[in-house]
Amino acid sequence: MKSLFLTILLLGLLSALQAQDLLTFPSEELNITGTWYIKAFVVNMPGVPDWKGPRKVFPVTVTALEDGSWEAKATLLIKGRCLEKKVTLQKTEEPGRYSAYHGKKLVYIEELPESDHFIFYCESQDPGKKFRMGKLMGRSPEENLEALEEFRKFTQRKGLLAETIFTPEQTDTCVPEHD
Repeated sequence: MKSLFLTILLLGLLSALQAQDLLTFPSEELNITGTWYIKAFVVNMPGVPDWKGPRKVFPVTVTALEDGSWEAKATLLIKGRCLEKKVTLQKTEEPGRYSAYHGKKLVYIEELPESDHFIFYCESQDPGKKFRMGKLMGRSPEENLEALEEFRKFTQRKGLLAETIFTPEQTDTCVPEHD
Protein backbone atom coordinates (compact mmCIF):
# COMPACT_ATOMS: atom_id res chain seq x y z
CA MET A 1 0.00 0.00 0.00
CA LYS A 2 2.83 2.38 0.92
CA SER A 3 4.62 1.73 -2.37
CA LEU A 4 1.40 2.34 -4.35
CA PHE A 5 0.89 5.64 -2.52
CA LEU A 6 4.50 6.71 -3.16
CA THR A 7 4.19 5.74 -6.85
CA ILE A 8 1.01 7.80 -7.25
CA LEU A 9 2.59 10.71 -5.38
CA LEU A 10 5.73 10.54 -7.57
CA LEU A 11 3.69 10.34 -10.80
CA GLY A 12 1.57 13.29 -9.66
CA LEU A 13 4.66 15.32 -8.88
CA LEU A 14 6.23 14.49 -12.26
CA SER A 15 3.01 15.46 -14.04
CA ALA A 16 2.88 18.75 -12.18
CA LEU A 17 6.50 19.52 -13.06
CA GLN A 18 5.93 18.68 -16.73
CA ALA A 19 2.83 20.90 -16.84
CA GLN A 20 4.80 23.69 -15.17
CA ASP A 21 7.35 23.58 -18.02
CA LEU A 22 4.54 24.38 -20.46
CA LEU A 23 3.62 27.54 -18.60
CA THR A 24 5.61 30.72 -18.80
CA PHE A 25 6.47 32.46 -15.58
CA PRO A 26 8.22 35.80 -15.30
CA SER A 27 11.83 35.03 -14.52
CA GLU A 28 13.35 36.51 -11.41
CA GLU A 29 16.66 36.94 -13.19
CA LEU A 30 16.49 38.47 -16.64
CA ASN A 31 19.17 37.60 -19.15
CA ILE A 32 19.76 40.93 -20.84
CA THR A 33 23.52 40.80 -21.28
CA GLY A 34 24.87 41.28 -24.78
CA THR A 35 24.12 43.47 -27.75
CA TRP A 36 20.66 44.97 -28.25
CA TYR A 37 19.12 46.87 -31.15
CA ILE A 38 16.56 49.62 -30.66
CA LYS A 39 13.65 48.60 -32.89
CA ALA A 40 11.24 51.36 -31.89
CA PHE A 41 10.68 53.88 -29.15
CA VAL A 42 8.18 56.30 -27.81
CA VAL A 43 8.85 59.34 -25.65
CA ASN A 44 6.60 61.62 -23.65
CA MET A 45 8.47 64.90 -23.18
CA PRO A 46 5.93 67.63 -22.36
CA GLY A 47 8.57 70.36 -22.73
CA VAL A 48 9.35 69.27 -26.30
CA PRO A 49 6.08 67.90 -27.74
CA ASP A 50 7.28 67.58 -31.36
CA TRP A 51 10.48 65.67 -30.56
CA LYS A 52 10.66 62.50 -32.64
CA GLY A 53 13.97 61.09 -31.47
CA PRO A 54 17.23 60.37 -33.25
CA ARG A 55 17.24 59.50 -36.94
CA LYS A 56 19.93 56.87 -36.44
CA VAL A 57 20.52 54.54 -33.53
CA PHE A 58 23.40 52.27 -32.66
CA PRO A 59 23.50 48.94 -30.82
CA VAL A 60 23.38 49.02 -27.02
CA THR A 61 25.66 46.74 -25.00
CA VAL A 62 24.47 45.48 -21.62
CA THR A 63 26.81 43.86 -19.12
CA ALA A 64 26.07 42.34 -15.73
CA LEU A 65 27.70 43.85 -12.66
CA GLU A 66 28.69 41.84 -9.58
CA ASP A 67 25.95 43.27 -7.37
CA GLY A 68 23.11 42.14 -9.68
CA SER A 69 22.85 45.50 -11.41
CA TRP A 70 23.38 46.14 -15.12
CA GLU A 71 25.46 48.60 -17.12
CA ALA A 72 24.08 49.73 -20.47
CA LYS A 73 26.51 51.37 -22.87
CA ALA A 74 25.18 53.25 -25.89
CA THR A 75 26.56 55.57 -28.54
CA LEU A 76 24.58 58.69 -29.36
CA LEU A 77 24.96 61.11 -32.26
CA ILE A 78 24.40 64.56 -30.72
CA LYS A 79 25.02 67.77 -32.66
CA GLY A 80 27.16 65.89 -35.17
CA ARG A 81 29.34 64.25 -32.51
CA CYS A 82 29.49 60.63 -31.39
CA LEU A 83 29.17 60.36 -27.62
CA GLU A 84 29.35 57.21 -25.55
CA LYS A 85 26.89 57.06 -22.67
CA LYS A 86 26.90 54.56 -19.80
CA VAL A 87 23.94 54.02 -17.51
CA THR A 88 23.93 51.80 -14.44
CA LEU A 89 20.64 50.09 -13.69
CA GLN A 90 20.63 49.37 -9.95
CA LYS A 91 18.67 46.32 -8.87
CA THR A 92 15.64 47.02 -6.65
CA GLU A 93 13.46 44.76 -4.50
CA GLU A 94 10.96 44.31 -7.34
CA PRO A 95 12.02 41.90 -10.12
CA GLY A 96 12.32 43.66 -13.48
CA ARG A 97 12.52 47.12 -11.88
CA TYR A 98 15.75 49.10 -11.69
CA SER A 99 16.82 52.51 -10.48
CA ALA A 100 18.99 54.79 -12.65
CA TYR A 101 20.55 58.24 -12.45
CA HIS A 102 20.90 58.16 -8.65
CA GLY A 103 17.27 57.20 -8.15
CA LYS A 104 15.88 59.95 -10.42
CA LYS A 105 14.52 57.44 -12.93
CA LEU A 106 12.94 54.01 -12.67
CA VAL A 107 13.54 51.51 -15.46
CA TYR A 108 11.25 48.53 -15.98
CA ILE A 109 12.35 45.66 -18.18
CA GLU A 110 9.64 43.41 -19.58
CA GLU A 111 10.27 40.30 -21.62
CA LEU A 112 7.98 39.84 -24.62
CA PRO A 113 6.60 36.52 -25.86
CA GLU A 114 8.47 37.08 -29.12
CA SER A 115 11.89 35.49 -28.90
CA ASP A 116 14.72 37.78 -27.82
CA HIS A 117 12.62 40.97 -27.50
CA PHE A 118 12.24 43.14 -24.42
CA ILE A 119 10.66 46.47 -23.56
CA PHE A 120 12.78 48.90 -21.57
CA TYR A 121 10.45 51.47 -20.00
CA CYS A 122 11.79 54.49 -18.11
CA GLU A 123 9.96 57.12 -16.08
CA SER A 124 11.21 60.11 -14.15
CA GLN A 125 10.98 60.22 -10.38
CA ASP A 126 11.67 63.96 -10.22
CA PRO A 127 8.66 65.88 -8.87
CA GLY A 128 7.23 68.13 -11.56
CA LYS A 129 9.11 66.41 -14.40
CA LYS A 130 6.92 64.04 -16.37
CA PHE A 131 9.28 62.06 -18.54
CA ARG A 132 8.41 58.60 -19.85
CA MET A 133 10.11 56.58 -22.54
CA GLY A 134 9.69 53.08 -23.87
CA LYS A 135 12.07 51.21 -26.14
CA LEU A 136 11.46 48.00 -28.01
CA MET A 137 14.78 46.16 -27.97
CA GLY A 138 15.79 43.03 -29.86
CA ARG A 139 18.87 40.87 -30.12
CA SER A 140 18.98 41.29 -33.91
CA PRO A 141 18.31 44.36 -36.08
CA GLU A 142 15.66 42.59 -38.19
CA GLU A 143 12.10 43.87 -37.98
CA ASN A 144 9.62 41.78 -35.97
CA LEU A 145 6.01 42.83 -36.56
CA GLU A 146 4.63 40.74 -33.67
CA ALA A 147 7.04 42.38 -31.21
CA LEU A 148 6.14 45.82 -32.61
CA GLU A 149 2.44 45.09 -32.09
CA GLU A 150 3.13 44.07 -28.46
CA PHE A 151 5.06 47.31 -28.04
CA ARG A 152 2.06 49.29 -29.38
CA LYS A 153 -0.22 47.60 -26.85
CA PHE A 154 2.29 48.29 -24.06
CA THR A 155 2.51 52.01 -24.93
CA GLN A 156 -1.27 52.31 -24.90
CA ARG A 157 -1.45 50.62 -21.47
CA LYS A 158 1.08 53.19 -20.22
CA GLY A 159 -0.97 56.08 -21.63
CA LEU A 160 1.51 56.94 -24.36
CA LEU A 161 0.30 57.69 -27.86
CA ALA A 162 0.89 54.77 -30.24
CA GLU A 163 1.00 57.19 -33.17
CA THR A 164 4.15 58.76 -31.70
CA ILE A 165 6.11 55.50 -31.90
CA PHE A 166 9.27 56.13 -33.86
CA THR A 167 11.23 53.48 -35.79
CA PRO A 168 14.80 54.72 -36.23
CA GLU A 169 17.39 53.67 -38.79
CA GLN A 170 19.75 50.99 -37.45
CA THR A 171 23.47 51.41 -38.02
CA ASP A 172 26.45 49.61 -36.46
CA THR A 173 28.95 52.44 -36.12
CA CYS A 174 28.72 56.12 -35.38
CA VAL A 175 30.30 58.44 -37.92
CA PRO A 176 30.49 62.10 -36.84
CA GLU A 177 28.71 64.54 -39.13
CA HIS A 178 30.68 67.48 -40.48
CA ASP A 179 29.23 70.96 -40.92
